[in-house]
Amino acid sequence: MTSILYIGGTGTISAACVRRSVARGHDVAVLNRGSARRPLPPEVELIEADIRDPAAVGAAIGDRRFDVVAEFLAFTPEHVASDLDLFEGRTGQYVFISSASAYEKPPRRLPVTESTPLRNPFWQYSRDKIACEDVLVAAHRERGLPVTIIRPSHTYDERLLPTMGHWNDIARMRAGRPVIVHGDGTSLWTITHADDFAVAFTGLLGNPAAIGEAFTITGTHAPTWNQIYGWLADAAGVASPDLVHVASDTIAAFDPELGPGLIGDKSHSMVFDVSKVTQLVPEFRTTVTFDEGARRILAYYDAHPEAQEIDEGRDAVFDRIAAHARSAG
Repeated sequence: MTSILYIGGTGTISAACVRRSVARGHDVAVLNRGSARRPLPPEVELIEADIRDPAAVGAAIGDRRFDVVAEFLAFTPEHVASDLDLFEGRTGQYVFISSASAYEKPPRRLPVTESTPLRNPFWQYSRDKIACEDVLVAAHRERGLPVTIIRPSHTYDERLLPTMGHWNDIARMRAGRPVIVHGDGTSLWTITHADDFAVAFTGLLGNPAAIGEAFTITGTHAPTWNQIYGWLADAAGVASPDLVHVASDTIAAFDPELGPGLIGDKSHSMVFDVSKVTQLVPEFRTTVTFDEGARRILAYYDAHPEAQEIDEGRDAVFDRIAAHARSAG
């Protein structure tokens, strides 16, 4: 039985991985501040501490060792350095969740592989993940840190709407209002259900062949953005959604918060070669395509009205973008 400490454990990706680890019979503990964004299986041990408070984490875990530490909440080199102070020498595998958005943008060739350069001049989040990887690779080379780096792309579950406006977009569709789609909607976008991701991820835990390696974990399902919005509309019961296509640069000019994630990631076609991970985890494959994923998302939100949150500020921005696009022709 493998002992696994998940740092986080209730997010979109990590919750699915926790469930999969439990199903595989592993000894699973989750370290977080006691939050439960998604419920934990009863078999999981909850260790309550803030990972940003090393003293509190040290007190909570004492002198325990873990076969695997899976870090879902490190976003800067400082976060990683703190982790190494806590866990180096006390785990047989430190698994860092990086991001496929770290691969060069725009991509020079597709599909993207693990040897694609890491360079994203548009998104600070991605540059920080690259800097984290640099710290870990140096530690592996210099002193044998048993690290595995994971690069997911857009991963979702029934609670995560993958579009710019999230629930705003569904509410706008149902009200017959315009919904903004970046670009012309024809770029290809790899979108992966968290349950599929978890198969590959848990297959790498405790696997000695994964030490010192980086893996892209995405499915092989890469629909266009027009298809993604169309499947959401179908699931929402909207026959003819009013989709307004707008250049990513224009959207970024109206809403700077959306700019980095669009220009630094979603505006490009992104298709990945995942043969490296499937060599070690041959059972990994896409089982949930987004036509089904959209139905699961709408079923969840329609059953949970409290989750149907409208961002009024962004809604107003979308109205202005739509008016601008239509006045421009």
